[in-house]
Amino acid sequence: MEIDSLGSIGLFVRVAERLGFSAVARELGLSPSAVGKAVARLEERLGVRLFNRSTRTLALTAEGERFLERCRRILCEVEAAQQELRHAGERPQGRLKVSLPRHCGLFEQALSDFLLEYPEVELDLNFSDHLVDVIGDGFDVAIRAAPLQDSGLKHRRLGGFRRVLVGSPAYFQRHGRPAQPADLARHQCLHYRYPATGRLERWPLGNDDDTAPPALPSSVVCNSVEMRIFLALRGQGIACLPDFTVARQLEQGLLQTVLDPFTANAQGTVWMVWPPGRDLSPKVRAFLEFMAHRLFA
Repeated sequence: MEIDSLGSIGLFVRVAERLGFSAVARELGLSPSAVGKAVARLEERLGVRLFNRSTRTLALTAEGERFLERCRRILCEVEAAQQELRHAGERPQGRLKVSLPRHCGLFEQALSDFLLEYPEVELDLNFSDHLVDVIGDGFDVAIRAAPLQDSGLKHRRLGGFRRVLVGSPAYFQRHGRPAQPADLARHQCLHYRYPATGRLERWPLGNDDDTAPPALPSSVVCNSVEMRIFLALRGQGIACLPDFTVARQLEQGLLQTVLDPFTANAQGTVWMVWPPGRDLSPKVRAFLEFMAHRLFA
């Protein structure tokens, strides 16, 4: 793209946002007629009218609306590229405040390796199952294993997981393996309670026809992933857990999954989110890239 074209795009965006030549002319130290002629030359080059003009008003045409949306994206990309180049030589350093879910076994190795790779970064880690206010609570990055809310936060997918029902071999030897969801009524079920709402997590046992899952007994209710894993390992019930929290125990045969055909579609996604803004600091950019390549690799 020619520099002149890029300058014309910037001028067009300013005029479109202010809907007037005079205000833009004052900002740039130009005459209103010079701004108007520059816009006219852009329209001539594009072969479309971007503005409807009258003696008193200036309004975008339908083509102008579409062009404005594209131009804003182009200017954002240009600014982001400039910021990236400005920070390219900077070493990540300083305090980095990160919110993470209290899931065991997924983050520890990657976080330790990150500190070894970037010793000048001070990690301030907050492990919580509460959905934190990323901007209000001052977090640089948050990792979430939950559906994204329409919050305007920037986001990046880390990986996917599946919720599974697990118990120990000793438990299934004593109580038998459930073959159908209804069989869970005769088992000890270890439930999770959401801290924010107080509601029990619903086990993913509904049928394809959207029928409700069966009512399950509540042998234990708690807000801890670790406690439910511990009880399941001790043979004290069946727990519904993200597969990455029990990957090691499943691989070693300490836990086994049941009712897999009924949980096959219980998919979830782990996301990284951070406050919107065009200027990512070197420490935030380094953390995002490092975690994206280490987790779920």
